[in-house]
Amino acid sequence: MMMAMSLKDDKGGLLDNGKYVRYTPEQVEALERLYHECPKPSSIRRQQLIRECPILSNIEPKQIKVWFQNRRCREKQRRESSRLQGVNRKLTAMNKLLMEENDRLQKQVSHLVYENGYFRQHTQNTALATKDTSCESVVTSHLTQNPPQDASPAGLLSIAEETLAEFLSKATGTAVEWVQMPGMKPGPDSIGIVAISHGCTGVAARACGLVGLEPTRVAEILKDRPSWFRDCRAVDVVNLLPTANGGTIELLYMQLYAPTTLATARDFWLLRYTSATEDGSLVVCERSLTNTQNGPSMPSVQNFVRAEMLPSGYLIRPCEGGGSIIHIVDHMNLEAWSVPEVLRPLYESSTVLAQKTTMMALRQLRQIAQEASQSSTPNWGRRPAALRALSQRLSRGFNEALNGFSDEGWSLMGNDGMDDVTILVNSSPEKLMGLNLSFTNGYTPVSNAVLCAKASMLLQNVPPALLLRFLREHRSEWADNNIDAYSAAAVKLGPCSLPGSRIGNFGGQVILPLAHTIEHEELLEVIKLEGVEHCPEDSLMPRDMFLLQLCSGMDENAVGMCAELIFAPIDSSFADDAPLLPSGFRIIPLDSGKETSSPNRTLDLASALEIGGSGNKVSGDPNTASNTARSVMTIAFEFAFETHMQESVAAMARQYIRTIISSVQRVASALSPSNLNPNGGLQAPMGTPEAHTLARWICHSYRCYLGVELLKAGCHGNESVLKSLWHHSDAILCCSLKALPVFTFANQAGLDMLETTLVALQEITLEKILDEHGRKSLCSEFPQIMQQGFACLQGGICLSSMGRPVSYERAVAWKVLNEEENAHCICFMFINWSFV
Repeated sequence: MMMAMSLKDDKGGLLDNGKYVRYTPEQVEALERLYHECPKPSSIRRQQLIRECPILSNIEPKQIKVWFQNRRCREKQRRESSRLQGVNRKLTAMNKLLMEENDRLQKQVSHLVYENGYFRQHTQNTALATKDTSCESVVTSHLTQNPPQDASPAGLLSIAEETLAEFLSKATGTAVEWVQMPGMKPGPDSIGIVAISHGCTGVAARACGLVGLEPTRVAEILKDRPSWFRDCRAVDVVNLLPTANGGTIELLYMQLYAPTTLATARDFWLLRYTSATEDGSLVVCERSLTNTQNGPSMPSVQNFVRAEMLPSGYLIRPCEGGGSIIHIVDHMNLEAWSVPEVLRPLYESSTVLAQKTTMMALRQLRQIAQEASQSSTPNWGRRPAALRALSQRLSRGFNEALNGFSDEGWSLMGNDGMDDVTILVNSSPEKLMGLNLSFTNGYTPVSNAVLCAKASMLLQNVPPALLLRFLREHRSEWADNNIDAYSAAAVKLGPCSLPGSRIGNFGGQVILPLAHTIEHEELLEVIKLEGVEHCPEDSLMPRDMFLLQLCSGMDENAVGMCAELIFAPIDSSFADDAPLLPSGFRIIPLDSGKETSSPNRTLDLASALEIGGSGNKVSGDPNTASNTARSVMTIAFEFAFETHMQESVAAMARQYIRTIISSVQRVASALSPSNLNPNGGLQAPMGTPEAHTLARWICHSYRCYLGVELLKAGCHGNESVLKSLWHHSDAILCCSLKALPVFTFANQAGLDMLETTLVALQEITLEKILDEHGRKSLCSEFPQIMQQGFACLQGGICLSSMGRPVSYERAVAWKVLNEEENAHCICFMFINWSFV
């Protein structure tokens, strides 16, 4: 048999009759060249190759077929071997990390046992001694205050060495008591070992992980903090001093954006020390410079609160077989006293610091390492670095508008008697040049200023991730299409009027995926708003609108992660330097309680289905953490306009923000777990008639064609049928009977398999999720499905909407009939599916 053939090298092969064929080096070279052009040629193509390549003329087509089979087998074995070697290296390094962590924990236990004995003895001695030493302690404390530190070059080197020692004691020692980050479990597929501080000054987080980059490259990326830390506005190197051991000391001034309109931005005056250790590791450590003399200093800056960074940094060690093992420590005092009391949990949470800073650094390194190892062409022909730059521009533009720094040209505009919405105006040339308006579509820009309307609101009892997904999937529930059209026209064409009824309405939105990070915690996508009913005078307006959108924080299980939806109008050309005027939402959780709602629960789904499965249960106890969770939502929208229209645009913007706030409050109330009954179901009436009818058709058709019941016995009545179908363990999906079938319904398992929601499901075609084998199998079985009513398909691989491979043991397809016995759709059931 062909499958029994073996080949030791590229120069020969066994035929069925046992004859061994040996090829010349020239023939092997020609075959290799042809293999790279077409690894699996058809019989006609093989005969054509023999005719076109004279050096292969003495070889039979069957021999050529055998050579290509063996070559593909060797390629598959080589890839698998490489993958297994990579997994082995990763597991070895992870084992080393876990052993080091175990040693550190044992040291910490010993230290705590010693301290316990010491304090017990001290307590006994204190009980015997009755002398009051309070006054003496006050005097002693006053006399032992730290004197100013020397900031001369020699003094800075001393501070640097002290910082290095303190950082290493936190990264690998017991200087800080670390506890595991909630929801994080170490393993070969995890981002790393993440821990947060317990009972130390300020907030602190630590992470250990593996990245497929060399130590010098890792250090280069991490030191460029604005490229990966979205909250970082700028890092300026004020001074640089080389050291005798080949290291460098840098004096840095760093500014961080404020995450909401209710707080003030932070800045830091830092010393950064980069050095190499004897074992070849790189260390980059930082700390704030406070109470210094005889050297450079940084005075306080208006509109910034000076925060403190305690010894922090990165320990980067080379890993056997390539890559690096990295230890990250972030330790800060963010001066929580300076923010309103309601926001203080945000500035006092080590979990928030871990999500925003520590884990973000690891994610950036893993993302760049994956991009470097892949040679495939990304979506829309964009290189990964270009897509990351677009994400960075969206995030940075939103942060600039939200903070409204005066040195960026922003100035405050008077209110209309109410303080709920703040209006800022920016007409600086730098802002307009950054928009690149003069290069858009060849039109001379008339908009010569930018207005930002922003507001913040407190939300209670609604998970931020759930609310964000609703805002993303149901834009029509809060957005005004006329204002969307105005914003697009102001950026793209210049001349435009205020929004009015004549601009027309827009139909549904289409979400076009553009890129996503490894763990899908951040999505970059293009939103297409399909336009209808344009008037003749609106001929300059494009029929379809496009938005570039950045979405992050949709995982409800990620404790402490803020949720963001940031978007900006673009034109259909979508150039890399397209002008971006970002607007959007940021929802920041203020409590660290873990939320337990289903990732796929949305308002339209909740109104159609009773969600009571184990994976979607929400406690009905009003005193639980999830039911008392608080978050703050910040909204910021930008508009380009002509200067003489400032008052009109400001009035429009104020009203628009107030309308959005009202819509968000209504949606948040509907999504609140308080609307759930104690059993996890909605108190509202169950389902729509259409959903019940479709569920009944699916089950009836399955029973008619296959002769068995789809659901367990006892499922009678519309509500029971729909509920049981929704919670069925196998993925059940319906697709339309069209030339290009699209999915119209899926149960919870189907949505999980496709990694989508009911809203986005209708944009996924059947062809998109099937591989070549699956498409061929379906094409061959489709006539049987239409004639016989059903077909059983062999197991295989399909793809989720995010491109992840999904294996299934087998599949069943059957025709769904309506009341008139006409074909309504095709239903598929994927049995025993799992992500590969």
